[in-house]
Amino acid sequence: MYPQSIKVTVDAVVFGYEPTPRISILLIKRKNEPFQGKWAIPGGFVEDDESLEEAVYRELKEETGVEIGYLEQLYTFGKPDRDPRERVISVAYFGLVKPDAHKITANSDAQEVGWFDMNDLPGLAFDHQTILDVAITRLRAKITYEPVGFELLDEKSPSLLTASITDLLIL
Repeated sequence: MYPQSIKVTVDAVVFGYEPTPRISILLIKRKNEPFQGKWAIPGGFVEDDESLEEAVYRELKEETGVEIGYLEQLYTFGKPDRDPRERVISVAYFGLVKPDAHKITANSDAQEVGWFDMNDLPGLAFDHQTILDVAITRLRAKITYEPVGFELLDEKSPSLLTASITDLLIL
């Protein structure tokens, strides 16, 4: 048997839907090294006594103040050099919310938190651009076969869903 020294983290890609910008991404600015001062997807290490799901909800709340009802598992990222500190595998999750329904506050190891237009993102820490690319691809695919996002629309603006879907499909 081979000894392993692999840590497990979780990351939460939270998409925000609102009329302008239509789709945004919740990001944190890292307070600590590595990548101190760089923007990143909220997330962190899984504790020994918690499930992956418990960890992702905990990290999201600790770093951003956001509590959402549902995150779906996206993908597992495990390139050996994805974290400069040590070998880390990350299980990423994603969800879709209305940003104005959540009060964001930077806490824990986040020095800032903010919503960013998905077409105008800052450079991201770690391999978070890759994680985000996979999440965007998954969201685009889901929109074609599931009524994701309908509950996020105002009753008076049904045409926004069509515009939003079009935006996602052609980005």
